[in-house]
Amino acid sequence: PGPVPSGPVPSGPASPGPVPGRAGGGNLRARLTSFVGREGDLVTLRGDLAGHRLITLLGPGGAGKTRLSQEAAESAAAAWPDGVWLAELAPVDDPETVPETVLSAVGGRETVILGTAAEGLRAAADPTVRDPRARLIEHCAPRRMLIVLDNCEHLVEAAAHLAESLLAHCPGVTILATSREPLAVPGELVRLVEPLPDPVALRLLQDRGAAARPGFRTEDDPAACAEICRRLDGLPLAIELAAARLRLLTPRQLADRLDDRFRLLTSGSRTALPRQQTLRAVVDWSWGLLDAAERTVLARLSVFAGGCGLAEAEAVCGGVEGRPGGVEPRDVAVLLGSLIDKSLVVTAPVAEPGADGEMRYRLLETVAEYAAERLDESGERAAVERRHLVAYRELARTADPLLRGPAQRHWMIRLETEHENLRTALRRAVAARDEQEALCLVLSLGWFWHLRGHRAESRHWATAAAELGPSPFAPPVAPAPPLHISCTAAPPPMEPELLVEARRGVRLFALANIEGDLQAVVGEDTQRELEGIVAAYRAGLPQTCRLPGVLWFFAVVLKGDLGMLREMADESVRTCRELGYEWELAFTLQLRARIYNERSGENEGAIRDADEALEIFRRIGDTWGAAEALAGRGETREQRGEGAAAAADYRAAIRCAQDLGAHEQVLWLRARLAGVFVEFGDEEEAAKGERMLREVVEQGPQVGAEALAYARVHLAQHCGTTGRVGEARALLVTLHGEFERRALKLFEGMAEGMLAWVDLLEGRPDDALATVRGGLVKTSGRMTGLIAPFIPVTQLLTAAEALSALGGPERAETAARLAGAYDTLRKPQYYRRSAIERTGRERTETAARAELGDAAYERVHAEGMGLTLEEAVALV
Repeated sequence: PGPVPSGPVPSGPASPGPVPGRAGGGNLRARLTSFVGREGDLVTLRGDLAGHRLITLLGPGGAGKTRLSQEAAESAAAAWPDGVWLAELAPVDDPETVPETVLSAVGGRETVILGTAAEGLRAAADPTVRDPRARLIEHCAPRRMLIVLDNCEHLVEAAAHLAESLLAHCPGVTILATSREPLAVPGELVRLVEPLPDPVALRLLQDRGAAARPGFRTEDDPAACAEICRRLDGLPLAIELAAARLRLLTPRQLADRLDDRFRLLTSGSRTALPRQQTLRAVVDWSWGLLDAAERTVLARLSVFAGGCGLAEAEAVCGGVEGRPGGVEPRDVAVLLGSLIDKSLVVTAPVAEPGADGEMRYRLLETVAEYAAERLDESGERAAVERRHLVAYRELARTADPLLRGPAQRHWMIRLETEHENLRTALRRAVAARDEQEALCLVLSLGWFWHLRGHRAESRHWATAAAELGPSPFAPPVAPAPPLHISCTAAPPPMEPELLVEARRGVRLFALANIEGDLQAVVGEDTQRELEGIVAAYRAGLPQTCRLPGVLWFFAVVLKGDLGMLREMADESVRTCRELGYEWELAFTLQLRARIYNERSGENEGAIRDADEALEIFRRIGDTWGAAEALAGRGETREQRGEGAAAAADYRAAIRCAQDLGAHEQVLWLRARLAGVFVEFGDEEEAAKGERMLREVVEQGPQVGAEALAYARVHLAQHCGTTGRVGEARALLVTLHGEFERRALKLFEGMAEGMLAWVDLLEGRPDDALATVRGGLVKTSGRMTGLIAPFIPVTQLLTAAEALSALGGPERAETAARLAGAYDTLRKPQYYRRSAIERTGRERTETAARAELGDAAYERVHAEGMGLTLEEAVALV
């Protein structure tokens, strides 16, 4: 906010001095309550009053404009020798009487009646002096005074004309106005009176609440008090009305009842203006100042959640069916501007870094609730909500393919900005059981949710959409025919086969975002669905190369058909090449690289696929894909022991993720880079890696569960190997507690295996053996082989080290057998063993050889190399 761009008010002659013999005075009354906050606003206004002659405080009803104007005027009163005068326009109904009201407020009537003889003669000789405007100008012209014009919005034209006349003819007059819309007078400086920030709103609630109920303290229930202030938009009047209710209700009761705020907040001061005694009256007053078109747009804006852009406002608020002659989309921008001027719509540019600066429009919560009531009364709700659903379905459908190219960042920001509206559209589609709209929205948003890390949300909405129709994976399962067109290529309704494919797609999204819910994976319902997915799809179908069909890879993994993976990946790569699917080829190559790494250990193949995927992603401008390809190549190089090359890939991946604004991905990659520094770096790099790991840990859950767990594990390992065993234990206990809270039994067992390693560092092999036995119980299930097969294998080595440390021939034999099993199952030709594993392996062999002798050790070790994982676990 700043000066309204207009020409200057004529300055007239130089400002005269005070009228001889007349005291300054004024009519400001003493305030009965304390003034809370706004210290910065007062400082700003004192400066404004010193440099400008017309300042308008602009803001919604109840924002505190009147109180702020009076406080500012009083604090600067010394600058006006002829006084500070308050003209209250709220009770005035007739615009013609505005000059007379102001004349009375500044004592002008008294001047004409009791003035000097010369004034009396002029009044008799000049009939124009009887005109209140002329008398007001004559009264003010020789004076230096500040006039506060309070509550101008319902008389804005009359107030504007009067202000312009006074400023043009009275050079010593300054005007401070309050209004819900600008006066639009040349030279006007507009200052927005914003809602109170949270800390100041809490101070006001504390002050007024203690007055209503002695002993009240916001710190006794800070969450409820903060919710009250937030949901009342930080509006001082609403907070004061709420504080009065604290005589009857606790803060939590009050917060829980704010959905019915207009019925609840009705206990204003009896001496206040009638329109300020209840919250409804405050908003009724603003509504009454709108014309029919403005009311229509305001009511329709209530269907948005979290605001909207201009295009969406035009689509939803204009041209609702069944309303001939109503608001047209082309009219909406002008009407929005009018509502902004009247302080009923709040504007702000998109705040996220990298956004294109588009303006957003939103309603304060109180105004939104009121507007929603008016929409209900109009009978338009169903039609307006339908237009909202269509507008946001089309936004999602348009954005989805653009998330895989050079405009990726723009569309990620756009969808994130509109996320609340997209959720609202989904809620309405699901509530209305509109299956095709829900399917189209979920399929269009699935990749966005993945990019932004909204995995739980993706699973929730995919499941909700899936429940609206029959399962295509229920027996007997029909094989999916080849489909070259995406289900969301056109808006609903879908062709029959596309509808069936859409039903398959949302179920694949739900499955892919199961996020560690191992109980769900092994459940009968999920297993039946996995069987249906494997039966429906086959490698080489066009839709299994695209999202979400490509996610059937995940179903095959969870079903345990690991032998199919390599063949599937090879066939999908061939199909992508044949069909000319560039992005899909890069994505599939990346998947195959991970299969090479995790299942077959073919590191060279993994590098080749990652290189090609990286080249394609860079060429088509997909920054996320480039980061993923670099990270995948970095993991391969890390496994091969190429620390410097791995670090270079992770650094490049971090730059890509930073360019994209993918905060969670950046933190995950920084954790991986830190792990490389700690594992491979010199002393200086190891110290840097430790600092980076601590930074990730200190940020807590906001970094993402995977990155946080990885950082804790590697920091604990580094602490343990550098003699800080107590800190290592503390980190692992925290990690174990988190896995336990989330019921992730497999990873609980992993943490227990690491705690057993700490027991060994502390010289307690008996405790280590007991701890690792408990861990193996949790890590030896079927799911471990699918998700993290290395976990129980490394725990076999921990058990072997504990047994060898305890001593005795029998324990040494078991330790040697376990070492043999570890050597086979850990596949050293595929996986590089960590420094901790190498150290543990050496200690185990040294102790067991010392106990058994070389020949016996070699014999027993060879026996162990032939054991299956289950047989080796049984030995522990």
